[in-house]
Amino acid sequence: MTYQPHAFARTDRSRLGLWWWTTDRLLMSAVAILIGLGVMLSFGSSPAAAQRIGLSDPFHFALRQSVYAAAGACILLAVSMCSPRAIRRLAFFVYVAAIGIMILLPFLGHSAKGATRWLELGGFSLQPSEFMKPALIVLVSWMFAEAQKGEGVPGVSIAFGLYFVAVALLLIQPDIGQTVLITIAFGAAFWMAGVPMSWVMGLGGVGIAGLCSTYFLFDHVHARVQKFLSPDKADTHQIDRAAEAIAAGGLIGRGPGEGVMKRHVPDLHTDFIYSVAAEEFGLVFSLFLISLFGFLVVRGLYRAMKLNDPFEQVAASGLFVLLGQQAFINVAVNLNMIPTKGMTLPFISYGGSSMLAMGLTLGMALALIRKRPNAYANPATAPAGAAFA
Repeated sequence: MTYQPHAFARTDRSRLGLWWWTTDRLLMSAVAILIGLGVMLSFGSSPAAAQRIGLSDPFHFALRQSVYAAAGACILLAVSMCSPRAIRRLAFFVYVAAIGIMILLPFLGHSAKGATRWLELGGFSLQPSEFMKPALIVLVSWMFAEAQKGEGVPGVSIAFGLYFVAVALLLIQPDIGQTVLITIAFGAAFWMAGVPMSWVMGLGGVGIAGLCSTYFLFDHVHARVQKFLSPDKADTHQIDRAAEAIAAGGLIGRGPGEGVMKRHVPDLHTDFIYSVAAEEFGLVFSLFLISLFGFLVVRGLYRAMKLNDPFEQVAASGLFVLLGQQAFINVAVNLNMIPTKGMTLPFISYGGSSMLAMGLTLGMALALIRKRPNAYANPATAPAGAAFA
């Protein structure tokens, strides 16, 4: 009997076989580790979070997060098998659906903490902006690529139109954090599309001016910035408790589920899950977690830069920038490096919309950076394994 070390032979031309040999398995492994760590940390944070809001089931959030993680992994795997054309189509329908729901939010949405960002569907709170983000990046990258062809398609104008519609609806909610996030990712796609540097600098100037204007236009932004700049004159209970939890973890942490300070951290299972990880598993684990995100972004960008197709290159790069920037914002808030912002840590924080949307985001990115075995006109006559070299 011949020993077969892999699930699929290199000559396997089935859909699963081609996916196995063309996908980036190192990136898939890193994502799988993050999802597993997210579920593990949810079991550590769920009892304290449930107790804070009076739930009888201490593992209410952990069990739900396990379901979200499984669903997010399925979405990631299914989307990663798609072709670039299918990714464009998927992005179009997701963007239209998300924008449609965001238009309805002021009338049907659920309000919390002064914002209307969620649509209640039974026991599930859907945040459409989470799904809009990756779809927007793919669509604007498509339009930038079409504009480069010089065939009369007003790709740049359409891309900016899609972006401004998204920003306008986010500001109505209001959600400044998501606005900043998609602006950075949009700017990255704009720059990587090869536009003149003067345009990039102009867009950067407009973005900085717009960000500064939110300080004067939105009371909650003004309050958070003031709290960050003058902590001695404001209530900093949330960030102080998170800092104490991080400091209490030391080098190797208190141990799984043994965190004490986490019980006093508001939103410990969502926005401040990083502080729970730091208290229970210490500095070493915290650095490992950050390194995983760093590996995802760096390797993802490296693979994207090796692509030949302008659309695939720009879209994949924009998606990895989106993931990295969101992780950076969450960790920076936990470490009190920037003003507080309700931003989840991808694959780690509790939340159905966040988990499912991140599965979509990484699924799209992995699909775009896959090696293309159909580069051969007739795959059946291609040398065995050559398409996967």
